[in-house]
Amino acid sequence: MSIKDNLLQIKSQLPENVTLVAVSKTKPVSDLMEAYNAGQRIFGENKIQEMTEKWEQMPKDIQWHMIGHVQTNKVKYMAKYVSLIHGVDSLKLLEEINKQAAKHNRVIDCLLQVYIAEEESKFGLDENELDEILHFVQTRGNAEQSGANDKMQNVKVIGLMGMATFTDNQTQIKKEFLNLKSLFDKLKTHHSSLTTLSMGMSGDYKLAIECGSTMVRIGSSIFGNR
Repeated sequence: MSIKDNLLQIKSQLPENVTLVAVSKTKPVSDLMEAYNAGQRIFGENKIQEMTEKWEQMPKDIQWHMIGHVQTNKVKYMAKYVSLIHGVDSLKLLEEINKQAAKHNRVIDCLLQVYIAEEESKFGLDENELDEILHFVQTRGNAEQSGANDKMQNVKVIGLMGMATFTDNQTQIKKEFLNLKSLFDKLKTHHSSLTTLSMGMSGDYKLAIECGSTMVRIGSSIFGNR
């Protein structure tokens, strides 16, 4: 099937409350434009340089999501256009995003990446670190008396993101997704800005939606294998 057919088939299966991020990393602009012409407006990339090159070439009504691990020294290259950064896994990174967003007079939406997998290779925060960062952002964002450098007014934490263990064990994946959903619901009671739960990729997005995901990141099922 074509990229358009793949995309439309997946979209027809998604509930209204679930946002589709078309993961287009390593794919040429021509492939992205086929998805764009079929109505897709949200694309996810995992390398800032590649995403910036595509942003420069493609229509400006696209929302670009950074879904890969972010190095603090690379934030400046995407700060003027990125819509959502999925993988914020430290306060240091969030502060750098805030600093670079301020230079462009923007507020950049962010998701905090939670460590849910049973793999050493995955990045992410534990529950205590999440609480610390959310408290810091909330107090700094409301601190009228603090200096400009102390404010966190150019970032908005809108939710959580997690990646399940790379395994065929559906029971384990479901357990990890449900743990993240439970944590999301718990934090939402104190932080009303949390509205997005990004979990689920090509191989497990249907299970992720069953477990409460509101945003799925799908690449190979749309564009084919890399």
